[in-house]
Amino acid sequence: MQANLKRRLESEQQQQIDLSPLIDVVFILLIFFIVTTVFVKETGVEVDKPQALSQQKLERNLIMIAITDGKEIIYDGANIGVAGVRGVVSQLTQDKQKAVVIQADKQVPTELLVQVIDESKLAGAANVSIATR
Repeated sequence: MQANLKRRLESEQQQQIDLSPLIDVVFILLIFFIVTTVFVKETGVEVDKPQALSQQKLERNLIMIAITDGKEIIYDGANIGVAGVRGVVSQLTQDKQKAVVIQADKQVPTELLVQVIDESKLAGAANVSIATR
């Protein structure tokens, strides 16, 4: 009887829970969420946008360009100027069509805004929009 009990205790001590399938599932879920996350690069500057009554929500997969009241054109925290808009947009729209959203300050001259819109369209942007409040 004691030998039988001793064998039973030894067999229970040898049994352990295998955590490797659980770790595999956690890593697969982590990879899934990383791959499906969409990252939008913000412009990095605060712009006082004009107000509009006819506004729409856009998808998250877009290119954000800001025009400050000092006539600087900003993408991803860097001043790219009017000449750099076409290069940035064409590089980012190479694989698939993306929309461009321009965050222009209220004080920006219309001529500069039109130049940025033209450069974006010439670079192959699917849609160019102006951000409002």
